[in-house]
Amino acid sequence: MWTPEVREMIIRGIGETLYMTCFATIFGYVFGLPWGIVLAVTDKDGIKPNGPLYRVLDVITNIMRSIPFLILLILVIPITRAIVGKSYGSTATIVPLVISAAPFIARMVESSLKEVDHGVIEAAQSMGAGPMQIILKVLLVEARVSLITGATITFGTILGYSAMAGTVGGGGLGDIAIRYGYYRYQADIMIVTVVLLVLLQQIFSLLGMKLSVLMDKRHV
Repeated sequence: MWTPEVREMIIRGIGETLYMTCFATIFGYVFGLPWGIVLAVTDKDGIKPNGPLYRVLDVITNIMRSIPFLILLILVIPITRAIVGKSYGSTATIVPLVISAAPFIARMVESSLKEVDHGVIEAAQSMGAGPMQIILKVLLVEARVSLITGATITFGTILGYSAMAGTVGGGGLGDIAIRYGYYRYQADIMIVTVVLLVLLQQIFSLLGMKLSVLMDKRHV
């Protein structure tokens, strides 16, 4: 059963899973990071309170986070097809992964930035720092450890979503698990794919935690 073709398929599945997860995480932060910054800044306790804008973004974030990924995967098929040209495969799966990850990342970023000590922010304001300087040189710097921890959690979440995409031909280890482990009743392949997904999750969690410790000056 474990022919060279099956081993090659497993290796290709690992590559596709990492491809989807890494690119979805990167693009998720392209949209989610500024989104989260705006949420933190415009909140009533932020450096530039803006009630109407915060409420609109807050509602959008909550609505998008409430949609189960598999349903979102189907809902955005027209968008996926318009961007990628098809609605299946590892590249196409990146689109719904990004759409699902962005509001999750935004909320993680907002939470991290709100953890920054207000005394540090007030000190920067007293020295004449503007909003952009406070965001770049105070909020993001002071919250770096929490942001890295959040990125680690996000990566693991997207990794799990990429596996779910296998139910609709999304590619990667999830697709292999569904096609061979479920439809063809090959339990050994199912077990291997699950073990590999767990290992990938643990490896990146460990790397993320190590990086957060290195970035935390309190551990120096």
